[in-house]
Formats: sequence, structure tokens, C-alpha cells
Amino acid sequence: MFRKLTLAALSYIVTVALMALQKPLFLLWYAPRAAEATAAELAAVSLHGLLLDSTTAGYIAVAPWLLMLAAVWIPVPEWAMRRMLDTYFIIISVIVALIVSVDMGLFRYWDFRLDSTVLLYLRTPKEAAASVTAADMWPALALFVAYGATMIAAYLPLSKIYRAERASLGRRASSSLALLLVGGLLFLAIRGGTSTAPANVSKVYFSDNMFLNQAATNPVFSFLSSAASPELAADDYRYFSDSERERIFGSLRGGHDATAHTTHVLATRRPNVVLVLLESFGRTVTDAVIEGDSVTPNLARAAREGIRFDNMIANSFRTDRGQAAVMSGFPAHPVVSIMKNPNKAHTLPAIARSLRREGYTTTFTYGGDADFTNTMSYLYGTGIERVTDQRDLRFDAPTAKWGYADDVVCDYFANEVLELAAEGRPFFATLLTLSSHEPFDVPYDRFENRILNAAAFTDRCVGQMLDRWRRSSAWDDMLVILVADHGIAYPDDLQIGELARQRIPMIWTGGAVREPMEIDTYASQIDLAPTLLAQMDIDRSEFVYGTDIFDPSEPHFGFWTFNNAFGMIDGGGYVVYNCTADAVTDSAGDANTIERLAEHGKAIVQTLHDDIRQR
Repeated sequence: MFRKLTLAALSYIVTVALMALQKPLFLLWYAPRAAEATAAELAAVSLHGLLLDSTTAGYIAVAPWLLMLAAVWIPVPEWAMRRMLDTYFIIISVIVALIVSVDMGLFRYWDFRLDSTVLLYLRTPKEAAASVTAADMWPALALFVAYGATMIAAYLPLSKIYRAERASLGRRASSSLALLLVGGLLFLAIRGGTSTAPANVSKVYFSDNMFLNQAATNPVFSFLSSAASPELAADDYRYFSDSERERIFGSLRGGHDATAHTTHVLATRRPNVVLVLLESFGRTVTDAVIEGDSVTPNLARAAREGIRFDNMIANSFRTDRGQAAVMSGFPAHPVVSIMKNPNKAHTLPAIARSLRREGYTTTFTYGGDADFTNTMSYLYGTGIERVTDQRDLRFDAPTAKWGYADDVVCDYFANEVLELAAEGRPFFATLLTLSSHEPFDVPYDRFENRILNAAAFTDRCVGQMLDRWRRSSAWDDMLVILVADHGIAYPDDLQIGELARQRIPMIWTGGAVREPMEIDTYASQIDLAPTLLAQMDIDRSEFVYGTDIFDPSEPHFGFWTFNNAFGMIDGGGYVVYNCTADAVTDSAGDANTIERLAEHGKAIVQTLHDDIRQR
């Protein structure tokens, strides 16, 4: 029985080693680019890459493990079991070698690891073959043969370990328990450990050098995970002809490329920018007053002292989509999250990338696991230089389900911002709070309602952070932007997509704000990037979906999506449209307004859908 346990374990161990072999091969294949990295960085490629290597190996080792578990109770002749194992390992070797060789050849042109994009080209094999030269083909073919042969040579001895054995009932039971323990370890490997975030490409990202991150990525995992994601069909959301869609969408952009008409509300064109993303902060929470007490008095103070945006709309209902909307000015799709597709997410414009071109240092801090929903990959891919998350913080403090509570993280971030200010270089620093996320487990007891109590806790933490900055000289040149990633179901009868749930706070405060004001213009998260860059006289032409909130000549509206539906609002009314039913499900305003808003929303959705498909 020991042989079965050994065979199952070695199937995993050998596969990990074979997967890890891809890293030095990749670096050798692209030696000129690898030569620009330090020895420590090259070592980090293999070290960080082990996580997805282990995950991929876990999937591959499941079949031998199941065969060994079954063989404990079902007598299988040695020749039959060895044939099954050999056949399986040969098939796996061929598939993996094919993925590795194709990936190695295509990376030169794509600059990202193999994903399901390659399947699109297989639909037109003649055209795809015409794009392949002999110079590309022969090295890839040689790699396919060599890597496949290496895998087969490593795997085939494993089947010889198997023996058909007779054993007592007790020994069979103990062997089953041992194999089940191995199965549990395989499950952990497949999941990527015990952290909140399951295995994803983002977990291996460790640098602002995208080549190193790509080198650490396992191409087998990258391909299979993207292939398992829902595909965006070309004929989905086809409401208009291309010319009509372009006309309608163009009318929503206004004078997009201009900054001359904006109203400048900042005292300086180059402030240090601090972005605080407030987890699950809807207006129904921030506006709540319980027995005369404001739930969020510190946000209320910041709003009084700075610029309060009264008609801000969240583009979605999830952090990953809201984050892309805020930081990249990119709307949420009604079905898919672009952040979960790293190769597409890296192509997005981003505030961080725009400011980095202007000499800004760019950082991101989060008290939880930044690998969740491929956040780490998105951040490094869009211009963030340094990401700090739970693994880096290591506070002497307990963690909740999602990570460290906002009190210790806000204190850390307050120090970081002051240190960045002391360096004298302009900076863009982002904080994503955490404690106001379900299950709302916070070291605080002010309100009976858990949602309100968690929001009050975060408000206190953010307020203390703002007070520290106010007392420092850094405040004079600082613009602090407080905005929610999405709303929340408070009261609990608020449904996803309902207008009241999409309303969120956005506040600009800091010494860089010229004077307090209230803005009643309708806007959504996608407008933040073009609005901020217009204030800083920085080109914003990449941000094609949003408009400048402070430019009266541009169209102003709020747009959001959810569950294959969208919403659209402006000063005339609003509409909620179900794309599946092809019908308006909620609205306000006259018939012409409802028809106009539905048309505008359809044009945005169609544009967005085609945009994501083409990236």
C-alpha cells in the first residue's frame, strides 16, 4: 500500500519540478530581456512562480491520485494500471509541451503569456498559419519535442512503482486515510493555499517590471484559466450598426480631448494625490443618522471643508469592477470583469500610468490579499510601482476574514503618505479600506446594525488619518479623494442595480482644494480619471468613456451595470434596462427622456463589449 501513496505523491512532486523548469527556459529563451534584471529578480521569478506551478501540478496529479485510491479497494492488474498511467502521462506531456512551445513562440509578438486568445485564431487556421514563419516554427517545434520528451522520461518510471497487492481490511482503510490526506494537500495546492483569494495569475506578480511577472506566470494555468472564463460573443449587445453606435457614443463624449473649458478647483496644478477607496460605502450609509448621530461624521467634515459630489454613481456592485472604473475610467461590463483577465486589464489606461509619466511615484496599500480577483496583476500592469498588502504589513494585531482592520492599516498608510511627502517627489498613493466589507467584523461597538457599525469604524479610522495629515505641512500640497468602490444593501431590501444602491459618496479634500463647494452634476466613477487629469492639465484622451465633471460643455450622466443589465441617469430622469429581457424595468422622466437614456446606455454597452473583445 505504501507504493500507492508514493506514486500519488511523486506524481505531484515530479509535475511541480517539470512546471518549474519552464521559468529558466523562458528566461533563457528571452535572454536579452532577462539580462536587464538582477540575479535576485531572476531568482524571484522562479520563487514566485512556484505557486501556480504547484496549482497546475495539483490538477495534473488528481487523476493518478484517484486511480491509486480506487486501486486500494478494486484489484487492478499491474499491466492494466501501468498502461492507464503511462497513457495519461503521455497525453499530459504532449498537451503541456504544446502549450509551452506555443506560448514561448507567441510571447515575442503578444508580450503576454498564452491565454484563450489563441483559440480565436484556430477558427481561421489558414490565416493563422500564414502568419507563422519558419524562423518561428522550428525553434518552437524543437522545444515541443525536447520538453515533451523530458516530461515523458520523467513520468514513465512512476507507473513501475505500482504493485497489485492483497491486503487486510484494516490496512486498506489506513491506506485510504493516508491517500485522502494526500488528496487534501492536492486540494490546497489547487486552491493556491488557505488565503481568501483562490489561485489566479495575480498571485505570482511581484514587480513593476511586467516582463518578470510574465516570466513567473505558468502558461498552462494562464491558458486553461482564461479558456474556462466566459467568452464574449461578437453578436452580443448588437443594438446599432457600427456607424450609428459611433454617432451615439460620440455624442456622449463632448469635447473630450480638451481641458481649456474646465473649471479649475485646485490651488495647484501638480498636487500630491491620495486616493482612498472606501469599501462598500453607499450614500444610504453615509447619509444615515441614528438617534441624532451621524454614522460618518468624519466624512461629513471632509465634505464641508472640501468638494462634495452629490450625484456620484457607482459603475458596478463589485470591488474589482469599481476599482477599474475609478483607477482606469473603464466602465463595468454587464457580465464579465476585465480585471479577471490580466492580459486585457493591462491594456487599460490608468491614473497611475498617466501620473507616472509626469514623474509621480505610485503606490497601493490594502490590508487584505491583493491577489484577490487578480488585483495585483492589474495594479502592476497599469502603472503602480509598489503594492503593499497583508503579506507585507505583518502587524502585531489580529486579522478578520479579509485581513487587517482599518485602524492599523490607516495608521500605516498615514505614515507612508507623510514619508512620501518628505521625499519631495510628487506621488499618487492609493488605499483600499477593508473593514466595511461583510461580515463587518470590527473592533468597535457604536451601532447595533453591523453595516452601520463597520462603516462608522472605517469613518473613525479615516478621520484620524486625515487629522494627522491636516496637522502636517504635507497637507498644503495634498489632494485627498475619498470615493466608494460600490454601494451596499442598506437598508437590506435594496436590490443590486437599484438606483439608491448605486449612489455613493465622492469627496475631494486637502490643502490643494481652492475652496469648499457642492457639485450636483450627475457623474459616475469613470469620470474621476478625466476630471482629475483635466485639473492637472494632463492629457486625458486615453479615457474615452468618462467626461470632465467640471467642464460645463461636456455631457454629464451616471452609468452603471449589473447582472446583464444597465442603468443611466441624468438631470432629466433615469432608466434601468434589462438586456436579457430587452426591456426597461424601472424609469423616471418623460417618454422622450426614457427613450434617450435607454439609447445612450445601449451605445455605451455595445461600445464597451466590443472594446473588451478587441483588447
